[in-house]
Amino acid sequence: MYLFPDLETIDPQTQDLITVGADLEPATLLYAYSQGYFPMHLHQDDENDEGQETKVIGWFSPKSRAIFPINSLRVTKSMKQSYNKYECRIDTCFKDVIEMCRNVPRPLGWIDDEFIRCYVQLHELGFAHSIEIFYEGELVGGLYGVGFSAFFAGESMFHIKRDASKVALMHLLKVAKAIGIMLIDAQWMTDHLASLGAVEISRAQYLELIRSSLSENQDMVTWPSAGKLVY
Repeated sequence: MYLFPDLETIDPQTQDLITVGADLEPATLLYAYSQGYFPMHLHQDDENDEGQETKVIGWFSPKSRAIFPINSLRVTKSMKQSYNKYECRIDTCFKDVIEMCRNVPRPLGWIDDEFIRCYVQLHELGFAHSIEIFYEGELVGGLYGVGFSAFFAGESMFHIKRDASKVALMHLLKVAKAIGIMLIDAQWMTDHLASLGAVEISRAQYLELIRSSLSENQDMVTWPSAGKLVY
């Protein structure tokens, strides 16, 4: 097992990237998330024997973390209307969701074949979940993340119809409240997340919430069966 630095003892001013290395196997991922980390590929300038850019795994724990308190979502009239017209599903097409998230244009895209393979494996083990938004039988939005005990770490979301990703977030928070999720991690704060009700906390505060959400009395949290709606 890769030895991640103890976030409780590092200098509070340490920047977001804490360490590099390890792998994306299920045991590594579960341990890392439980300790307050999440991974992204880092692109290095040197090339391998095939002329391809070398990639290493970077493990992040932001100094300032964005989270969604369960009752914090700001729901507009438009979002309510969209929620009523879309169909929400859970864990029926996880790989499709992560593939669609890969296609979202980003300056530093981190979702590649390795990430997809490893997170699909984590999903098959019951530790990664997707919220899927359908319209007339077509997948038009969604999000995915890592979820176990009373913790959910949102990884990415997408939409191809108006408000579909917002509806996915609405449904995630509805599910979270129904099953007893205590902590919803959104990684880095953005203006968009802030407008929806996300709040920013320190790394130390986040680690306290991690401990609470993974405590023994939260081990009965169970995600709904695939496809089941929660109201």
